[in-house]
Amino acid sequence: MDKAADAGPISKERYRDAMAAVAAAVNVVTTDGPAGRAGFTATAVCSVTDAPPTLLVCVKRDSSVGEAFHANGVLCVNTLAPEHETLSNLFGGRTPVEERFAAADWIIGPSGAPVLKGALASFDCKISSIVDVGTHAVLFCEVLGVGGGEGREGLIYVGRRYDTVTAFAMAAE
Repeated sequence: MDKAADAGPISKERYRDAMAAVAAAVNVVTTDGPAGRAGFTATAVCSVTDAPPTLLVCVKRDSSVGEAFHANGVLCVNTLAPEHETLSNLFGGRTPVEERFAAADWIIGPSGAPVLKGALASFDCKISSIVDVGTHAVLFCEVLGVGGGEGREGLIYVGRRYDTVTAFAMAAE
């Protein structure tokens, strides 16, 4: 049997190149509260458990928005559709916060976090715990409300570029 991979140290570049092959949903993660409104684009979002419904969201610890998320204690994960590619770029760059939010329509979720109107899916959350790992903070987020699930195409990031994938409608309860 051939050896699958070297067991030695893995460079940041090699790790990033391998991760570029992993397709991920594109999300704009938002918050609002005592520390003000903030948001960023993230692909490092996933489900942890459905009892209680919990997501994890990773945010770079030295980012300009990290402190607002810690201090506000709430967030909304807004999963994007292909028509939101420009919004993803705004929230992923150094665009001033006012310009980021002015580029779309928002409502306020039960947590107080901004929810993107027309998001493929939205997960309004309170942050239940934070664990620092390397360069990032891992936010464990209890889901207070969900929206969307209309079954449109979703925006994904793979191969260091945007692409689309067909989404399926959420089952009726």
